[in-house]
Amino acid sequence: MTPPLPAAPRPSRRALAALRESFAHTPATLRLVWKSSPRATVLLGLLTILVAALPVAMVWVGKQIVDGVVAHSRDATLHWVLIELGVVAVLALTNRLLGLTRGLLGARLSLDINATILEKALTLELRHFEDPEFYDQLTRARREASSRPISVISQLFSVIQNIVGLMGFAALLVGFSGWAVLGLLLAAIPATAAEMRFSTTAFRLRNWRAPDTRKMLYLEYLLANDDHAKEIKLFGLGPTLFGRYKTLGERFYREDRTLAVKRAGWGFVLSLLGTAAFYGSYAAMAIAAAAGRITIGEMSLYIAAFRQGQQAFQSTLTAVGGMYEDSLYMSNLFKYFEIPTGPAALPPPAPTNGHSTERGIRFEGVGFQYPGARDFALRGLDVFIPAGQSLSLVGHNGAGKTTFIKLLTRLYQPTEGRILLDGRDLAEWDEDTLRRRIGVIFQDFNEYQLAVRENVGFGSVEHAGDEPRVRDAVDKGGANELVKGLTQGLDTQLGRWFKDGTELSGGQWQKLAIARAFMREEADILVLDEPTAALDAEAEKAVFDRFRALTKGRTTILISHRFPTVRMADRIIVIEGGRLLEQGSHEQLVAAQGRYAKLFALQAEGYR
Repeated sequence: MTPPLPAAPRPSRRALAALRESFAHTPATLRLVWKSSPRATVLLGLLTILVAALPVAMVWVGKQIVDGVVAHSRDATLHWVLIELGVVAVLALTNRLLGLTRGLLGARLSLDINATILEKALTLELRHFEDPEFYDQLTRARREASSRPISVISQLFSVIQNIVGLMGFAALLVGFSGWAVLGLLLAAIPATAAEMRFSTTAFRLRNWRAPDTRKMLYLEYLLANDDHAKEIKLFGLGPTLFGRYKTLGERFYREDRTLAVKRAGWGFVLSLLGTAAFYGSYAAMAIAAAAGRITIGEMSLYIAAFRQGQQAFQSTLTAVGGMYEDSLYMSNLFKYFEIPTGPAALPPPAPTNGHSTERGIRFEGVGFQYPGARDFALRGLDVFIPAGQSLSLVGHNGAGKTTFIKLLTRLYQPTEGRILLDGRDLAEWDEDTLRRRIGVIFQDFNEYQLAVRENVGFGSVEHAGDEPRVRDAVDKGGANELVKGLTQGLDTQLGRWFKDGTELSGGQWQKLAIARAFMREEADILVLDEPTAALDAEAEKAVFDRFRALTKGRTTILISHRFPTVRMADRIIVIEGGRLLEQGSHEQLVAAQGRYAKLFALQAEGYR
């Protein structure tokens, strides 16, 4: 349900509390700006003060010109006109420099903050990226990151600029009437209060619809991406998906239009107070001049001071309102930065007693529950995989096989129990050391829209520039013929995202993914999650013949639905509903006539 839009602006203690809470982010924003470019920040402040002082000087010089004209003094008039020309020239130069400095600082700040957002993403756990609430948070942070921080600093300096100008204009007006100064200040407050209230509503509206904004972006991605074009055209999905996209877009437009109309309406009505205050003072000044109580030059001075002072005060309050809105959005960015990194809070690992000389992988009473899920993906798992043994995992989709791999590679921490490697709890291992020991090919491996050598070399990024090692990995992955057939060999650009890119078939991409796993020559544990799903039977047999030769002495864990592949393993375990159902060699499990034997018979029947 869309949050209700305000019927009318009403100041309240709650609004003031929200204002104070939102401005709490301003100092942190200023620290980001200062860190990005101290020199540009200082220069921006100095130019802002100069831009604020020069209009006050112009008003005072204007009075001198009028007085010179009234006194019929040619020399005095020309003298002050030339001075005003100089002031205008300096003001024009200062405004140019101010715009240049603000633009350069904004570009630098945008780059730095987006880099910080991505750097933060590198420290987060897999659990964050599989959490839709995190994606909403990331969307909110990235949406305004490039513009809001520089807007905060610009609005702050605008406040300083207008306060400096306002003080100058108020000092000039006091000579006419203190009441005029008070009227100048009070007339602009209602419109600004209304603007702040509408800013709060706009912020809540955009935050509330973050999930639907992601859905709209996803629909746009589906409709405009080559990965999905075939299926969308063949199944006629285009009109359906486009209709959903239009429905969301139209709803967003209606919400924004309603808010914009109310905002403009109330802004106009309340701005009339400021207009009435100006013309009331204008009339009083004109009458005073007509009665001879002030000179024509003084009348010009007071009218210009009141008009520009009113504009300065209105601009001050507008800038404060802008800072308020910017700070609301900045709160999203700082909440993202405050996401705790490292593993989810779990009890400390139990002492690793009794397995200090053990070589292999041991799951002890392991259970895992995905964040927000009611059921366990794995429960009560007790498995030991001796070093050098090959193990196959069998089970239907969703049985927990990939979860088993995520736990072994420490992408997740067990909810219950513990996992030991060579007698030590995985939680005690240095993360980089642990992952260097493991080579993984996931079922949903990445297809990098980069050169072939990078697609392979990323398997061991520190050795990506070692061409002999890359070529050896290509050979072990069975991708030699593929690479030889490409126009530029290892330097061939892959994919269709960039110019001169070569698209590969699913099987060809998979061969490069297998080669990527073999880049980790020091890895003594090889994990294969459906590694040959996109290969034909002949290519699959060639790959596994090569695996058997190349993985001798290594621990190999294989997930596959193809039993000719599964039966090659030394041991097979069957997982059903997240629990270990059976384990043994192929012959033992077939003889046991259990779940494995039934699955094997069903698949064998398909080949008869």
